[in-house]
Amino acid sequence: MSRRVVVTGMGAITPIGLSVEEFWQGVKAEKIGFAEITHFDASEYKCHIAAEVKDFDAKQYMDPKSAKRMEPFSQFAIAAAKEAIEDSGLDMEKEDPYRVGTSIGCGVGSLQGIEREHSKLVEKGPSRVNPLFVPMVISNMAAGNVSIQFGLKGKSINVVTACATGTNSIGEAFRSIQHGEADVMVSGGTEASICPIGIAGFSALTALSSESDPTKCSIPFDKNRSGFVMGEGSAIVVLEELEHAKARGAKIYAEVVGYGTSSDAYHITSPEESGAGAARAMTNAMDDAGIKPEEVTYINAHGTSTHHNDLFETRAIKSAFGDHAKELKINSTKSMVGHLLGAAGALEFVTCVKEIQDSFVHATVGYTTPDEELDLDYCKESAEMEIPYALSNSLGFGGHNASILIKKYEG
Repeated sequence: MSRRVVVTGMGAITPIGLSVEEFWQGVKAEKIGFAEITHFDASEYKCHIAAEVKDFDAKQYMDPKSAKRMEPFSQFAIAAAKEAIEDSGLDMEKEDPYRVGTSIGCGVGSLQGIEREHSKLVEKGPSRVNPLFVPMVISNMAAGNVSIQFGLKGKSINVVTACATGTNSIGEAFRSIQHGEADVMVSGGTEASICPIGIAGFSALTALSSESDPTKCSIPFDKNRSGFVMGEGSAIVVLEELEHAKARGAKIYAEVVGYGTSSDAYHITSPEESGAGAARAMTNAMDDAGIKPEEVTYINAHGTSTHHNDLFETRAIKSAFGDHAKELKINSTKSMVGHLLGAAGALEFVTCVKEIQDSFVHATVGYTTPDEELDLDYCKESAEMEIPYALSNSLGFGGHNASILIKKYEG
């Protein structure tokens, strides 16, 4: 029999707040994190708006020497993990460190680190490249640095599935605890890719919105949507085996009950047009939890604000839920924080937990004009409602589909 898994701690560094509470108050206030890019001069780029993390000081979360040896994606992960672990009340001196693991994903690692050191190589020669270049930029270093910082000696993995990374990371942590590989997993995603090559690359794909109005640049499911907005940050949660959590008197936020994955096996950037792959991930998550589609009332969608994603995800929801799709509340957190790439699914997981706790479904901010085929309830306004189950979807370049099902904890 598989073991039950609960959420006992959460942490977040986001474009609208540097803690879970600050982020959540921003969500409730429908605050948007979009503004002109300040990390570099983007005046000549097609896209010059992003959702940057503001006022972050790594030295508030770690010693200055450690901070100097980390790129922003690792710094964000350490900061979010610190909040999550403190929030959980986990005392590592009382734990077997080999039963506490790490599953923190990052989509691309440090693109800005690669840019910086490549410039040194070209301009000043190979001897000037930073000796720590490789361990600073590779994507597994978020998981590595968190495990080192907090003494987590159990299973340590870095799942990389592009924009599905955060959801897959938490899903794999869930499985690890279910099947007895760990008692506790510190899990989530992190990303910091708002830099010249990141913005230029996604712009070249025509994936980014070139809209200059911050209130109209990220409007998932709206007829006038024109692409996604790059965000950055990290969200980390503490997942724990239920009896372990109860034994130490931990507060329990929610229970993770289902995880489903699939691959489109179709195209490197576009989701499969019928939505069949994403539908299977949702169905797999519900089957894993042993529930019927009619029991789900709310979905936190991948909802990137690109034409293809929002259309094909809508088709996927209709395929997975049939007539019940019309009864679902569906929203996109990316309407406020943009697309955090490898951290997106993790932050949306945190959002789902907060919504379950507060019986509150946030609005898809900026959604005003319905599209013909997109005819479901995309939450033009926020709503107060009981949420027995929240289903969170993530879809990644390469055809990765991941869905995770979170349940209100009932003991």
